[in-house]
Amino acid sequence: MKTFSSILSILIVSLFSPSCNNSNEVQNTESKQKTTSVITLSNEELKNIQIKTDTMHQKNISAVIQVKGKIDVPPQNILSISVPLGGYLKYTKLLPGMPIKKGEVIAVLEDPNYIKIQEGFLSTKIKLHQLEKEYLRQKDLLSNKAVSEKSFEQIQADYETEKVKLQSLAEQLKLLQINPESLTSSGISKEINYYAPVTGYVIKVNASIGKYIQPTDILFEIINPDDIHLTMQVFEKDLQYLDIDQEVIAYTNFQPDKKYPCKIIYINKEIKEDRTTEVHCHFDKYEPHLIPGTYMIADIPIQNKITYVVPEDAVVFYDNKTYVFIEKHSGTFEFVPIKTGVTYNNNIEIQDYELLKGQKIIYQGAHALLMKLKNTEE
Repeated sequence: MKTFSSILSILIVSLFSPSCNNSNEVQNTESKQKTTSVITLSNEELKNIQIKTDTMHQKNISAVIQVKGKIDVPPQNILSISVPLGGYLKYTKLLPGMPIKKGEVIAVLEDPNYIKIQEGFLSTKIKLHQLEKEYLRQKDLLSNKAVSEKSFEQIQADYETEKVKLQSLAEQLKLLQINPESLTSSGISKEINYYAPVTGYVIKVNASIGKYIQPTDILFEIINPDDIHLTMQVFEKDLQYLDIDQEVIAYTNFQPDKKYPCKIIYINKEIKEDRTTEVHCHFDKYEPHLIPGTYMIADIPIQNKITYVVPEDAVVFYDNKTYVFIEKHSGTFEFVPIKTGVTYNNNIEIQDYELLKGQKIIYQGAHALLMKLKNTEE
C-alpha cells in the first residue's frame, strides 16, 4: 500500500508541476510587460540627462494645421487621343507642355481608306435618294392595289437597308472628324484634320511624322485643367478639424509668398498604414503654372480654442503612437500614451488631458529617456 501511495504522489506532482511552471512564466511575462513602461535612473544618469519637469498649461490656440500635398488631375481630365480608324501622321506641331485651344487642328492624317468611306457615304446617299422616291411611289401604288404587297416589301427592305448603311458611314465620318452634312464630291480628300477636343495642354506626344497610327495607339495625351486640384496627406488625428468647403491656403517651397486659396471638396474615408488619408481641394482660380505633380505645402486654419498643451520636446513617438514621460518620484519615470491634437507655436495640444492633470511631465530630456527605455527592454 505504501508503495502504491508513493507512486500516486509522484504522478500527482508530475501532473501539476508543468502548470505551476507555466503559471510562473506567465506571471514573469506579465510582470515584465508591466515594468517596461517604468524606468528608474541613477543619480549619475540624472545629472547627464538634465531633466526638467512641469505641468500642462492652458493656452488660447489659433492654430493652423500644416500638411503636405501635390497638384493632381483626376483621371477623367486626362485625355488620351487616338485615331479610331487609323492612318499615317502627316503633320503635327504639338510638343509636351504646349497649350492648345478647343477646336484647333492638332494633327493631319492621311489614308486611302478615308477616300473609300467618303465615296461610300456619298454614293449611298445618292442611291438612298432614288430608293426613297421609288419607295414612296410603290407605297402609293399599294394603297391603290396597283402593285403586289410582296413587291412593296422588297423595295421597303432595300430602302431601310440603305438608310442603315448611310447612318453607319455617317458615324465613321464623324470618327474622322468630317461633318457628313457638309461633305460633297468636291470635298473628298485622303487627308483629315484632327481637332483638339478641349482647351488644355499636351503632356505626351507618342508619334512622329510618317508613322502609321493604329486605332489602338495613343497619339497624344492632353490635360484638361478645369478640374485640377490639390491632394493633401492629412494625419488621422487632424481629420476632426476638417470639413467640406473649409478654406485652405497652399504654396510651394520655392515661392512661399505666392498663395493659392483652395477649398476642401472631399475627404477620403480610408486611413492608410501611416495613419494618413487623402483630402482633395479645388483651387479658387486656376493658374497655368500650377503643373500636376508639383509638391505644395498647405495651411489649414482652425478655430480659436482654449486647450491644454505641452512643448513639442515633451512628446515622443514610438510604434506609431505618441507618449510623454511623467515623474512618479525622484529618479523614476513612467511612459504614458496620450492623444495629441494640433501643433501651435512649438506646443502640442493634449486631448486626453484629464489623465495628466497635476502630473509632473518631462519637458526636457524625454527623448533621452525613450532611448534608455528602449535599451532596458532589449
